[in-house]
Amino acid sequence: MIFKTRKLVSPPDLNPANKLFGGQLLKWIDEEVGIYAMCQLGSNHIVTKFMSEINFRNPAFQGDIIEIGAEVYEIGHTSITLKCEVRVKDTKIVIITIDKIVMVHVDQNGRPKPHNKTLEELRLNK
Repeated sequence: MIFKTRKLVSPPDLNPANKLFGGQLLKWIDEEVGIYAMCQLGSNHIVTKFMSEINFRNPAFQGDIIEIGAEVYEIGHTSITLKCEVRVKDTKIVIITIDKIVMVHVDQNGRPKPHNKTLEELRLNK
């Protein structure tokens, strides 16, 4: 798993229980996985198609620095499938896992478009 993005949990990111709001975390994940897919495929025409079960495992608190990790594990004709893990940077306590996030390469009209990449090619260009 490659952890490239870090975020500081700040007061605007908290829910009424003073823990990181799940919606904010999902927004950060969608952005990071989207950027990761764009970098892998060499195109910024990527959309989120699907997220599997989201497993909130532990809370994050104000002041925590979290890191978002992504890893490609499958590639289709127009899609790239990743898994994601978010953890607290210092303790490595896992906050959330998502086993399957499907991102789709699209044309200017939003229709799926072949990206012409292979899994082997992506693994060589980490």
